[in-house]
Amino acid sequence: MTAEAAAKFDPARAAEYEKQSRIALAGYEACHDLAACLLAASLGAGSTATILVAGAGGTANEIVVAGRLEPNWSFVAVDPSHPMLDLAISRIEAAGLTDRTEVVVGAVADLPSDRQFDAATLIGVLHHLPGREAKQAILRDIAARLKPGAPFILAGNHYAYASQPLMMAAWAQRWRMNGAGAEEIQSKLGKILQGADPPASEQVVVDLLAEAGFETPHRFFSSLFWGAWITKRG
Repeated sequence: MTAEAAAKFDPARAAEYEKQSRIALAGYEACHDLAACLLAASLGAGSTATILVAGAGGTANEIVVAGRLEPNWSFVAVDPSHPMLDLAISRIEAAGLTDRTEVVVGAVADLPSDRQFDAATLIGVLHHLPGREAKQAILRDIAARLKPGAPFILAGNHYAYASQPLMMAAWAQRWRMNGAGAEEIQSKLGKILQGADPPASEQVVVDLLAEAGFETPHRFFSSLFWGAWITKRG
């Protein structure tokens, strides 16, 4: 994640992130559960592995869920946002996973280039990175630190929001369903339209992954703007 993107997640936003992420993404828990199951299926149940978790700040749900499923996995949690990492650390501690998690404040590019991981995740990050080059850069940095054939989970929004008026309207209703009033809903809509730069389509996601050295991905989850894919380093 770039410094510009990380700056959006100040202490105030970090504090509300855990609740809001579950409202904004219908099926939040299912997406993370399936991601952990797919990694376990790829690496083998009961395997010993070290997982790179890029953009780990916030709920740390990918670590919590996968850590419960696979007791022999360890994690390297990387994020440039101190407030978001603080929130993640509290979740990791509560789950009893501190001894199995290394926390790195910074970018994936800051990790040694010769450090190789058994798998990686990038969940809810790509659409916060402005422009194609920033997206390509983080995917290349992850690919460079994965063993050949290692599985990679990518998840995030992947439509130009304004091009999907019905889904935008449904997203607003999702907030109303969870108690938001008209003014709050308009505020949320304004933030999502102004605060992110998602890939314009699933094909763009496929192209970005291919350019970074990954195989053709398989989508395993979808929810309004959100998609989740599993691929492998080529």
